[in-house]
Amino acid sequence: MAPLPDHRPHQLSLGPLESEILNIVWSSAPITATAIHEHLTQNPDRELTYPTVMTVLRRLEAKGWVTCERKARTLWWQAQVSRQEADMILAHHQLQNFLSISNPDIVAAFADSLDHASLEQIEAIAQRLREVRQARHEEEN
Repeated sequence: MAPLPDHRPHQLSLGPLESEILNIVWSSAPITATAIHEHLTQNPDRELTYPTVMTVLRRLEAKGWVTCERKARTLWWQAQVSRQEADMILAHHQLQNFLSISNPDIVAAFADSLDHASLEQIEAIAQRLREVRQARHEEEN
């Protein structure tokens, strides 16, 4: 089981355009805002200005999702976490939210409603947790 990345975005929620731009950055990084704008406006019916793309990139930067590096006179953008790391961070956040508002009865009722395949996944997760705990215990001793 991979640990959570050291860097985590400050704000996890993303708007639809933020998500779309982040997906472009993940697939093409490093990438310029011009290239992102061209990618987004390939559909001639889509109206989106270059300044809008820059505004969204700056928001993603402020949230901790992307970084910007100036090379010569061009700004190059890349993600601070990979798509896989982002999925891990978001899943961890959702689980923490679920556990923070749940009591054991709610968690048990949720687990009871799962189908057989989901129960096998949960058992695999429980086994992995046992292994992690055992490894921690061995490191401490």
